[in-house]
Amino acid sequence: MATVRYLVNDVDAAVAFYVEGLGFELAQQFGPAMAILKRDDLTLWVAGPAASAARPMPDGRRPQPGGWNRFVVEVDDIEARIAALKARDVAFRNEIVAGPGGRQILCEDPSGNAVELFQPA
Repeated sequence: MATVRYLVNDVDAAVAFYVEGLGFELAQQFGPAMAILKRDDLTLWVAGPAASAARPMPDGRRPQPGGWNRFVVEVDDIEARIAALKARDVAFRNEIVAGPGGRQILCEDPSGNAVELFQPA
């Protein structure tokens, strides 16, 4: 099982996005600081600004959400999932890209972290 940590601006908004939009289950929440979510073999820790993971580094840099690293959520019907997420005003970074292995698109959680939706060929 893999565990991924995403820094988020708002833990409650992140929980709603991942549970209602992508089918994760909420395993545990520690107030506004952090929540643990699960989907299949993936455990996702979402850490808010009050979490220890958000503390400044020794050189003064502050961890923040966003970037291009991402995890992949496999879906059976990419168009239906996109439509459902767009109805929730989820932002997308691109249009569907097709390759030999399947089709993919990047959406963003409420803090701007990328999530790849992938439908295998």
